[in-house]
Amino acid sequence: MSRVCQITGKRFLVGNNVSHSKRRTKRRFDVNLFKKRFFLVEEERWVDLRVSASGLRMINKVGLYAALKSAQEKGFITKF
Repeated sequence: MSRVCQITGKRFLVGNNVSHSKRRTKRRFDVNLFKKRFFLVEEERWVDLRVSASGLRMINKVGLYAALKSAQEKGFITKF
């Protein structure tokens, strides 16, 4: 499974490692992801998600069901 947040769709960014002599080599900036288990009250079941830190804040702000619904509309998850 790729390292993509299932709520926000965040994925890695590409940048440069810059040495003291200013040489640049490519590197990846990975997303701060967590495997988290949430209880979906509307359906009375557990949901396993791969969520970034900003995705966790979004779930706390708007609620799990609304966050899952918006992620499904944007195409980050197929079904929940």
